Amino acid sequence: MSNLQLEIKQMIIETLDLEDISPGEIIDDEPLFVDGLGLDSIDALEIGLALQKRYGIKLKADSEDTREHFSSVNALATLIESQRVS
Repeated sequence: MSNLQLEIKQMIIETLDLEDISPGEIIDDEPLFVDGLGLDSIDALEIGLALQKRYGIKLKADSEDTREHFSSVNALATLIESQRVS
C-alpha cells in the first residue's frame, strides 16, 4: 500500500467517522459505493470536500469523470496524482 493510498483511506475514515474500520480493511481497488465499502452520495460529498481542502482538487459534481474518480481508493489516488502534476 503506497503512502497516498494510506492517506486517502485515513482521510475517508476520519471524514466519515468510520470508527469500526481500519485503513487495512479498505481494499485499494474495491468499490467505495454500494458494494464494497457501501458509501452513499452524502459520503461522496463529504469526501469531495475533504479532497478539495487537503489536496486542492477541483471536482465537478455532474461530471461522469468524477463518478469514475470516486470508484475506488486507487482511482482517487490517480486523480490526486494527476492534479499534482498539472
